[in-house]
Amino acid sequence: MHQKMYLKALVLYLLTWIAGAAYHPQTINNKLRPKSAAKSFGSSVIFPVSGNVYPKGYYHVSISIGEPPKPYFFDIDTGSDLTWLQCDAPCTKCTPAPHSLYKPKQNLMTCQDPICASLHEPGNHNCRAPHDQCDYEVDYADNGSSLGVMVKDSFPLKFTNGTTVAPQLAFGCGYSQEVQDSTHLPYTDGVLGLGTGKSSILAQLRSKGLTRNVIGHCLSGQGGGFLFFGDDFLPDSGIVWKSILSQSKHYSLGPADLQFGGQATNIKGLPIVFDSGSTYTYFTSKAYKALVSLIKGDLNGKQLKEAVEDKSLPVCWKGAKPFKSIRDATTYFKPLALSFTNAKNVQFQMRPEYYLVVTGQGNVCLGILNGGDVGLENINVIGDISMQDKLVIYDNEKQQVGWAPANCNRLPKS
Repeated sequence: MHQKMYLKALVLYLLTWIAGAAYHPQTINNKLRPKSAAKSFGSSVIFPVSGNVYPKGYYHVSISIGEPPKPYFFDIDTGSDLTWLQCDAPCTKCTPAPHSLYKPKQNLMTCQDPICASLHEPGNHNCRAPHDQCDYEVDYADNGSSLGVMVKDSFPLKFTNGTTVAPQLAFGCGYSQEVQDSTHLPYTDGVLGLGTGKSSILAQLRSKGLTRNVIGHCLSGQGGGFLFFGDDFLPDSGIVWKSILSQSKHYSLGPADLQFGGQATNIKGLPIVFDSGSTYTYFTSKAYKALVSLIKGDLNGKQLKEAVEDKSLPVCWKGAKPFKSIRDATTYFKPLALSFTNAKNVQFQMRPEYYLVVTGQGNVCLGILNGGDVGLENINVIGDISMQDKLVIYDNEKQQVGWAPANCNRLPKS
């Protein structure tokens, strides 16, 4: 990734792996009970999630901002730090959105604010006068970007301990957005940055003593799911944990070897990043080509033919008749697994339904893409498609990411 990837949201997150012998396939939803609210540190917040991998291509939450509070839809992105909204400042380049543009009200953040400094690389923070505004620019790996000014406003949040608090939080007021693919825009008002940096909403809530810096999401393969802030909803057992690499600006979990149908392959040492801001999973160019070759070789003699006419994704196949659901297609494909080389018995499992999609034309397409096509260089990104039907937890307190199979169709009770 190039220099600005410290704020990049494109593609990296964490998912569902399972320790070999310790893996029990039962779901864990029945254990997602809030722990005692009588804790010394804050509480948790839970949000219903909307969206899907296909055909929408994103998952979002609704969060209200301002006084009086107004709702906005945010794309959930653990691959970037900064939260931003399209903004009437005025807006010079905005995309269609579900709600009216956010209007700032004398609430600009000054450039001397520590959060402003965290948005700029050392030596590149121009703050000539203490009361100058804080400008930001965030660039994403898909060549999208947002340019604007930092503001602070109230975020009314209902916590699981029964309290409602409206802290003043910093976010970007974006007046110029660039998008690469205008035909597949997320229909949202902005991006919810849940990365590891100081400017993230979670880091700000943590600094105010309101919640621990722990994020969890459960994205349903049927669409929808839930997102939570804080550690009240962590199951007591069943989660596989992997430490985050030190000094990493992303949820980077280190190298992993790919298994195909339970067997080792020559695809080894892949640096893995978890990113809910990426719809699909991305492998480096070399690993991607090797994987496509493995899959095509395994499909030889089976009743599938390449569907070059289907442009939904780069590699698609058609059956004897159109597939009605992903379940119809999965029998032709083998499961994948990422086995982490710097941890014992830590695997991230990807059954076929978590790396394939069935398109509107009834074909089945590979949902693992070539990261070289979007400038990811040597990074392999685990995206939404591979995180479906799993509880994925980003624990910034203990510097670890965890996952377990889960029923994402039911909101945990508070």
